[in-house]
Amino acid sequence: MTPTGPFDALDRLRAAGHPIDLLNEGQRRVFAALTEPEVDLLNSIKARLDDASGEVEGQELKIV
Repeated sequence: MTPTGPFDALDRLRAAGHPIDLLNEGQRRVFAALTEPEVDLLNSIKARLDDASGEVEGQELKIV
C-alpha cells in the first residue's frame, strides 16, 4: 500500500511513461495484475533504457 492509497499497477506504469493506454484490453488486464515488485522492475528497466538512449532515436516519415 502506498501513502496515497492502494497499489494500482496501471497508474504506476503510466506515471513512469509506459504507453499503457495504447494496449488492448487483454494486455491491460495482464499489466493490471502485476505485483508492486514487478512494476518496480519494469519501471527500473525503462528508466535505464531511457537513460541509455540518445535525444533522438528516430523519426517517422509518412509519404502519401
